[in-house]
Amino acid sequence: EVQLEEFGGGSVQAGGSLRLSCRASGLTSDALDIGWYRVNPRCELISYIGTDDTTYYADSVKGRFTISRDNAENTLYLQMNSLKPEDTAKYYCAADISLRPHGRSWPCAPGHWGRGTQVTVSS
Repeated sequence: EVQLEEFGGGSVQAGGSLRLSCRASGLTSDALDIGWYRVNPRCELISYIGTDDTTYYADSVKGRFTISRDNAENTLYLQMNSLKPEDTAKYYCAADISLRPHGRSWPCAPGHWGRGTQVTVSS
């Protein structure tokens, strides 16, 4: 069973940074795309790493957020810099056979979700 657990949310002022972590278990290392959604309340796929190690970023976060993973630790990260009030949302780690835009999990239906972590950015 795939289990995803997020860490690292919190409150920060605009322009600040946060790093989210997602601890994954039950994943075969290269079998699923893994990434991040946010809900505010609109659901948005913001970034993922594909099974071929390609990365995707939504235009809304491109250049500010960086996704990475540590396979040895089964952990996914999202470094968020230059945060804006509109980044305020609940952030969810997610995994699926495909997270690609307009794919099987589009727009907001990945097969596996974490419980989410709140990020609040004040102006």
